[in-house]
Amino acid sequence: MAEGSGSAGESRSGDGDSNGALWRAIKAFFRGPDHDQSLRAQIEEAIEEHEHEPGHDEGVDGDLVPLERQMLKNLLHFSEHDADDVAIPRGQIVAIPADSTFQQVVEAFAEHGHSRLPVYRDTLDEVIGMIHIKDVFPHLAALALEKKAPPADWLSLLRQPLFVPQARGAIDVLADMRASRTHLAVVIDEYSGTDGIITIEDLVEEIVGEIEDEHDDAPEELLTRLDPDTWDADARAELDDVREIVDPRLAEVEEDVDTLGGLAVMLAGEVPPVGRVLEHASGWRIEVTEGDERRLTRLRLHAPKPPEAEEE
Repeated sequence: MAEGSGSAGESRSGDGDSNGALWRAIKAFFRGPDHDQSLRAQIEEAIEEHEHEPGHDEGVDGDLVPLERQMLKNLLHFSEHDADDVAIPRGQIVAIPADSTFQQVVEAFAEHGHSRLPVYRDTLDEVIGMIHIKDVFPHLAALALEKKAPPADWLSLLRQPLFVPQARGAIDVLADMRASRTHLAVVIDEYSGTDGIITIEDLVEEIVGEIEDEHDDAPEELLTRLDPDTWDADARAELDDVREIVDPRLAEVEEDVDTLGGLAVMLAGEVPPVGRVLEHASGWRIEVTEGDERRLTRLRLHAPKPPEAEEE
């Protein structure tokens, strides 16, 4: 350590502590003696105050680094989320029909790289269980190494997932998973249909951020500019991203809509067919380029025409 660095560090730390204490005293004075703050609010306030002090980005003297502080903030707000907020939407669920062959089950695991897959009968609203790759592998190894026949009824390998309502708190779902030692939950809507699924990884990511492994694809671009007036878009693109990247007016909606696909469905009053062009109040036109009768997958955004062009 360079000579004098210790005393300088103490001086800086002391200044930061005294400034922080002074600021807290000033705020306490204006709040008055009756001000009652929750522990959650106090912790969040302490984190925010600390971020304005010198050296906060380095995590000096064993203090919290920015990533730790962000995780703490996420944890403080974790209880505000419910199952519907953290679930993988129905349209993105990878599941196996109960009438599949054992070979098709193995192919599904190989193609998608998941460790657990829901199994349904007839429709996704009738989830009868889940199958775990650990239960499939011994049969696959016996088939490859000992030439044994695949199981006659692979449905005997099914495990029972959790079933939780949309409104159940995310923290309660996490507690349920821990108690039952089950890492997959099926989220049920008000009509007892399947709204989505939650894995324990989804819950942990709400606190620590995205966790990518060897099977995760590289992040895909959901919004791609084709020319100055045209954008190609994935229907899953968040309106918050559309606001920042394309045009803030496209994200000005009164209804509870989060994605570009949801906006198109709201404008049409139904799931619009491929080829349909929807007019937005801002002048943007949203063209449906890919999808089916249940959901949209790709859209094309056409910028508003200049006033002079409209007059012509």
